[in-house]
Amino acid sequence: MNITANNSQSFCPYHPGELVKEELECRGIRQKVFAKKFDLSYSAFNEILNAKRPITTEFALLLEAALGINADLLVRMQADYNIQMARKNNSLLEKLNNIKKIAAVF
Repeated sequence: MNITANNSQSFCPYHPGELVKEELECRGIRQKVFAKKFDLSYSAFNEILNAKRPITTEFALLLEAALGINADLLVRMQADYNIQMARKNNSLLEKLNNIKKIAAVF
C-alpha cells in the first residue's frame, strides 16, 4: 500500500483470481492439471488467475467445491475489485463528475 501526499493510503485492487492462484501454488497444484481434472478451459482459467477475466458466481461455487475457498468471499472480492477498477477509469470519472454537477441542481 502506498502513502500519498495527503497521508491517505492508495488501494491496489486485488482480483480473486490472484487468491486462487496463490492457493493452487501453496498446494502444489498445476493450473493445467486442475483445469483438466474439472473439465475447464485452460486459457479461460488462466485468464481468471491472472486477473484478465472475472470470477462468476458459478465458477466461485466450483472453486468452493474443489478447493474449499468460500464462494461468497470470492464473489465479494470480485465486486470490490470491479468497483476499485471502475473508480480508476478516467472516462467514467469524468462522466460521474458531470452527473454530480447536474444532480447538484436538484
